[in-house]
Amino acid sequence: MHITTDGIVLRERAVDEFDSALTLLTQERGVIWAYARGARKPRSALRVPAELLSYSRFVLFTNRDRYQVDKADLNRLFMGVRGDVERLSLAAYFCQITGEIAPHEEAAGPYLKLLLNTLHLLDTGRRECNFLKPVYELRLMTMAGYMPDLVACSRCGAYEAPAMYFLPQSSCLLCGDCLAHEELREPREQLTPGLLAAMRHILYATPEKLFQFTLPAPSLGALGEITQRYLLLQLDRRFDTLDFYLTMRGHIDG
Repeated sequence: MHITTDGIVLRERAVDEFDSALTLLTQERGVIWAYARGARKPRSALRVPAELLSYSRFVLFTNRDRYQVDKADLNRLFMGVRGDVERLSLAAYFCQITGEIAPHEEAAGPYLKLLLNTLHLLDTGRRECNFLKPVYELRLMTMAGYMPDLVACSRCGAYEAPAMYFLPQSSCLLCGDCLAHEELREPREQLTPGLLAAMRHILYATPEKLFQFTLPAPSLGALGEITQRYLLLQLDRRFDTLDFYLTMRGHIDG
């Protein structure tokens, strides 16, 4: 049976001299793995549409849970991302975590839309890496069922307090007064009003307004550290693409 679906290449791995194994995020079937015969040949029609970050319309032959790419037409190639090592390394990280937690063999239109919108902003330079990284991390985790409860203090219900703390292991908030009466051994992150407002926005904003907020650079840095720790703690694993991005970021900042 053949199916036609729009999808983006999350990973491209060489199988032999000319063939590739692709990890795709597709509209109708979420994350799937597909074999692309001859995609690595210099003049193959699949060469560009089957590269990492290529957003293409794929014609796939499917037999049970196995897919083979019969044809692919390129929809978009994110050249601005490909031409910058920092942006490319961040995009690769987005792809890796998406492949880890997005639905497999299920419809995943919102995930594809989130990734494409984020890559568009990254590609055009309309948003910087240090803005897009925490937004993508926290929103993706929320969509995948790891949504923290940031409505109010989980003990007393206070929406705002002089001191508010995020507990990444428990995925909730505590105000300073309640925290003082708890014997907690888990990590906690103190949130400024700006950080808490930004995190709430990322969780609850509509897709159209997701990227419509601002934070000063120091607060963006703190937000990125918080969302990164939350993702790594909840998923209980490391990502080599994240390590590489942080290394590149350190070289650039240095």
